[in-house]
Amino acid sequence: MPDVFRSSRAGVIAVALSAALMTGCASTGNPKDPLEGYNRAMFGFNEQVDRVAIKPAAQVYEAVLPSPLRTGIGNVLGNLADPWIGLNNMLQGKFAEGMSDLMRFALNSTWGLLGLLDIASEAGLAKHDEDLGQTLGRWGVGEGAYIVLPFFGPRTVRDAVALPADMMGNEPFSIDHVPTRNTVVATRVVHGRSVLLGTDRTLEQAALDRYAFVRDFYLEQRRYKVNDGRQERVYEDFDEQSAAPLGEAVDVAAVTAVERLELAGLGRPAGTGVRPENR
Repeated sequence: MPDVFRSSRAGVIAVALSAALMTGCASTGNPKDPLEGYNRAMFGFNEQVDRVAIKPAAQVYEAVLPSPLRTGIGNVLGNLADPWIGLNNMLQGKFAEGMSDLMRFALNSTWGLLGLLDIASEAGLAKHDEDLGQTLGRWGVGEGAYIVLPFFGPRTVRDAVALPADMMGNEPFSIDHVPTRNTVVATRVVHGRSVLLGTDRTLEQAALDRYAFVRDFYLEQRRYKVNDGRQERVYEDFDEQSAAPLGEAVDVAAVTAVERLELAGLGRPAGTGVRPENR
């Protein structure tokens, strides 16, 4: 049963990539976004899913659970991601950071009561944000075209190809008991979306063209992460008609838009705030 479940997830991604590439062959739009027609349609679909299902669930979650309990849940989910983050740090040659991630997991899983308490951060072990897409980029694999996947949101082709491994590498997807795994995944999605509640109005005021705004920010953000911040953040790819003036509120709005369309945290740390450290 787990193999069937995992194969179905990989199949969804493969079908989406194939459909997008076939659509892109007939595209005559923006050369920086050859799949724009498909992407805009999928962007609208994902926003509708968020509006109808994920956001209402997150609002109920926030209303029912007290803040300390939500913080504890976020800590547990973030702790589950640390081993995969550590492995990717090591694959990128960042052994000190990788060992730090494994030490975080060991410390929080024991003294932190299975991750309920983030003892590691208090001990000075920083939370990182790494995935296989960043690892591939670190070793020179090109990002490919920008693509919006159903449910999983903004990606590059490189990140989309790496996504099944990222999902398998995250601890919830290696849980063989299907009801338990599904409960953890659902909690991750709803909790991650609840962290982003309250920023929707800022996003709506930040861009005339929400699709272009999210696309440009996502690509800039991924390049920044792949390079570990070794280059200044530049917004040269932004469409002047779609982007609002730069500033903290705009950054938060863009991150919100990207993360809420990524199933609120699949394949990356959850509950760690808008900007996990990436050094």
